Amino acid sequence: MKLWVGVTDTNWFNNLAHLSKERPLDEVNFWQPSGRSSFRILQPGEPFLFKFRHPINKIVGGGFFVYWTRLPMSLAWEAFREKNGALSYDEMRRLILRRRNEPLTSKEDFNIGCIILAQPFFFSEKEWINVPQDWSPSIQQGKHYLIDQEPGKSLWQEVKLRLELDKYYRRQENQWVVTGEGERRIAEGPRYGEGILIKPRLGQGTFRVLVTDAYQRACAITFEHSLPALEAAHIKPFSLGGTHEIRNGLLLRSDLHRLFDKGYLTITPDYYIEVSRRLKEDFANGHTYYPLHGQRLHHLPPNPADHPDKNLLIWHNEEVYKG
Repeated sequence: MKLWVGVTDTNWFNNLAHLSKERPLDEVNFWQPSGRSSFRILQPGEPFLFKFRHPINKIVGGGFFVYWTRLPMSLAWEAFREKNGALSYDEMRRLILRRRNEPLTSKEDFNIGCIILAQPFFFSEKEWINVPQDWSPSIQQGKHYLIDQEPGKSLWQEVKLRLELDKYYRRQENQWVVTGEGERRIAEGPRYGEGILIKPRLGQGTFRVLVTDAYQRACAITFEHSLPALEAAHIKPFSLGGTHEIRNGLLLRSDLHRLFDKGYLTITPDYYIEVSRRLKEDFANGHTYYPLHGQRLHHLPPNPADHPDKNLLIWHNEEVYKG
């Protein structure tokens, strides 16, 4: 198992640390301004630590890695908003343009790299940790360490001490599992392997990104690829006990998402589309949507483990759909 120490922008950290005092943060986006380099060092659940730039050689917080992807900056803002470490879209744009050495007048909606982290934590200054002795000031991006070997082992012990992990987590089969009200059964399957340290609890922004990529950025019903028009729909809303998991999601064109949420459209457990007769009764219209009735979904994720949960579709058929 590994951890990563990432070189962190001071303003990004301070904005998020301040925000975390106002409300708990379930996720943050550690963005990469160029978007050219992928991040494949960590497995989901392994720790990603924040280090200020030289000469402040201190580790000041961190989170648990969930996913890396490349997104248009506008979508990254829509998904995570202030959890991008900026107070506004314009501020985020200015920060990234400066890092890219591009004019602030640029209108391009360029791609950025997004390292998505769950359960972020921010240390007070008195809790900051010295970087390991082998850290070089020339490191620009970051460095990985093995948790079961020095100096990574001692570093992780220092982090655990500050987080009081033994108070909030319990060990189960070489993993830390959240205890108390937040406890959830560890998911089985390829997404969580033997090396996982924490099973991350996913947030709304992470859900949107994971569903978008799982469906290869195409609407499940129409195969529309225009990314600004696509939205990640919960089959069972989070407010009613649904989770931010891919199997509780569908990537839909925005108008179809609204019809799905309002019960004028549903997906059967065998992935056929149904359009409610109430659409015509309530609005004397619906001619755009009725041709979809009876069609099978055009597009499902390539990975069967990401297909919509059939029990959740049954729930939507019975509890939401205006049949």
